[in-house]
Amino acid sequence: MTTAEFELIVRQQQGMVYSIAYNFFNNVAVAEEVAQDVFLQLYENRRSVESHSHVIAWLRRATTHRCIDVVRHRSFHNEVQLDELPETHDDQPETDPLLQERLRRLVASLPETPRTVLILRYGEDMDAEEISRTLEMPVRTVWSHLQRGIALLKEKASRYLKEESRESIR
Repeated sequence: MTTAEFELIVRQQQGMVYSIAYNFFNNVAVAEEVAQDVFLQLYENRRSVESHSHVIAWLRRATTHRCIDVVRHRSFHNEVQLDELPETHDDQPETDPLLQERLRRLVASLPETPRTVLILRYGEDMDAEEISRTLEMPVRTVWSHLQRGIALLKEKASRYLKEESRESIR
């Protein structure tokens, strides 16, 4: 892979890599750092790239593994960054930004593997077989993590709604 080909890959795939990392951490700075690390790793291994589809699969796998490594090797706290806070407007937004933020936090609270599988499935629109290849796990295991992750999200969301309704009664 030439330098020009590498630059093209970065331009074409940086959104995907960043999206996976951002959805995993819900943190701009950490997502940027992970994306930078993944592309550095790709540059260092550019001679082993076989094809365009191989690059995409490699980037997905490297990004998910890097996200897990970051969680395991440093104490990561899910911080709310100032640039991510919703702006106040007089207009009523079409969607509730607080609801989206709650969902992001619920997903971020899941264990590593179900969180990664859910992000790849719903954030990257990958099917179970693609996720299986990316994470190097059997397809049935991917389905188990999907089901477990969705069940955990439902449980956490229902607990949250019960707590919220109790507070509104007071």
